[in-house]
Amino acid sequence: MIKVLIVEDDPMVREINEKFLKRVEGYKLLNSASSIERAKELILEECPDLILLDIFFPQGKGLELLKWIRKKDMKIDVILITADRNMESVEEAFRYGAVDYIIKPFVFERFKEAMNQYRNRKKGLETNGCINQEIIDKYLLNEKKAATNLLEDIGEVKGFSQYTYEKVLEYIEEMKGKTFTAQQVAKDIGVSRITARRYLDFLEKEQKIVLELEYGKVGRPQNKYRLRED
Repeated sequence: MIKVLIVEDDPMVREINEKFLKRVEGYKLLNSASSIERAKELILEECPDLILLDIFFPQGKGLELLKWIRKKDMKIDVILITADRNMESVEEAFRYGAVDYIIKPFVFERFKEAMNQYRNRKKGLETNGCINQEIIDKYLLNEKKAATNLLEDIGEVKGFSQYTYEKVLEYIEEMKGKTFTAQQVAKDIGVSRITARRYLDFLEKEQKIVLELEYGKVGRPQNKYRLRED
């Protein structure tokens, strides 16, 4: 199991990251820290393999923790999960050895892709005593496909909330085998019908749900959704 430390000062985001991590095979959450200083203590105490690190903290930037890890010559990998879109931050992160950079808000598929890629690469490099170019190409080249980076679909969508996305996703998973409407989702999770419709449209785009038109005797057909089970 790959041992993980999450360093995030926002309690809600920290909870989402913890929840996401539990859904990916091969990882064990050691602990979570809300500050850089607490993170340093936990790193020394628990020796994680991987850190999921935010950049913005009240007492400084997460990149300083990454630099501290490199200065100490620790065998710890870091994935940045942050709202920082500044290209200088991205360049600095990779310069100091970050293995991925995930921009908030993000969806589970992007998180899962990063974790699966890291796990497979780590496992592959550890089990191959003698390396060749084929192994290098398989595990070290950037193999991410633009189509799987769902941030391109939601990147600049005003008001997109990772928290709301998770609430809607949980709701539809609980509705397995049943159909539901945007109005029903809105009422049950406490959002507007327009908001519910927007997230349902996005989930349909992700192919997580199926849209069905129900025709009545008069008037326009009603949009009904169901969880995709194939």
